[in-house]
Amino acid sequence: MSPDAERFRSPLQTLTTRVVMAGVFVGAVIALGLSVAFSWTDSFAGGAGGGEGKLSAAAQEAFQSPPGSCLTWNAPDASDVRKVPCTQAHLFEVTGLADVGAQYNADAPFPNLDQWQQIAQAKCNADVTPYLGHPLDPYGKLTTNLLRPSADQWADGDRRLRCGLQWAGPGGSLQPTTGPAKTQDQSAVWAPGTCLALAGKGVGDPIDCSRPHSYEIIATLDLATQFKDGYPAQDKQEKWLDTECHKAADDYTGKADLSAKKLVLGWDLREQESWDAGSTKVNCKVAAPLSDSSGFQAVTGSVKDNAGQPDADGPPSDNGGGQSSPAPTTGSR
Repeated sequence: MSPDAERFRSPLQTLTTRVVMAGVFVGAVIALGLSVAFSWTDSFAGGAGGGEGKLSAAAQEAFQSPPGSCLTWNAPDASDVRKVPCTQAHLFEVTGLADVGAQYNADAPFPNLDQWQQIAQAKCNADVTPYLGHPLDPYGKLTTNLLRPSADQWADGDRRLRCGLQWAGPGGSLQPTTGPAKTQDQSAVWAPGTCLALAGKGVGDPIDCSRPHSYEIIATLDLATQFKDGYPAQDKQEKWLDTECHKAADDYTGKADLSAKKLVLGWDLREQESWDAGSTKVNCKVAAPLSDSSGFQAVTGSVKDNAGQPDADGPPSDNGGGQSSPAPTTGSR
């Protein structure tokens, strides 16, 4: 294995897992919060749809959507939520309907965030595999979530939920997907040329490469093109990716000397559970890990334009890129 790869593996091994878990949690918070602006009826006072408290016809249709429907919105409060064909870009795909009235009677207080998380896991996770027709990759880009009634609707006895699938970025913002979830590749990869923001020392959501960022995606490789007889052990993945990502880096940068730019090359690894769910693609990426392996240093500019290099002033937190990662965990995703 190359020295550069060895230097990059240490921070990547911990940070990639941290980023995935942070994105899953923050994405859940966002989707749950959005439902405050949503209503199952046309009489949600103060909700989306205008000063008279009436939902738009499109919003009403969205909340009557059966499983298999896809929803999207542009406004920060999701006041323009609407149903779209799943072949178009969307932010949420309805996978099932649920009612928690049996567990929460008329006098039950409105659940707090932790309780909503538990409800989402209990009500939405069990049905996702039958809906997809194959396992949900626990480390993939898609995560389960729910849309819930508002506190006022809860007080009026509404206990109806919509379970669904979404893609939450490392910083928590929901990312558009195209196509029905059951036909999507769940691999947690980004398109080559994508830069992910620096959030503290961790990783945020996609950002323009001209702004300070944590790492830049330079290629997407499919492990299944090399390993045709089943899941490859991670040391075998490492050996193959060490060669192929270096080739990809040469192609992407015009054979730029990354070490001269104080940048190093790294890549993702896949777990057995991801492979079993059909997630076989990985990203090659460049970054400037901090010397103590605690995170990333800010890089400004794209290596494709021969401009990417660490900032001299260290790793500023980019307010547009999400939140800092939690404490490190072991393993690579």
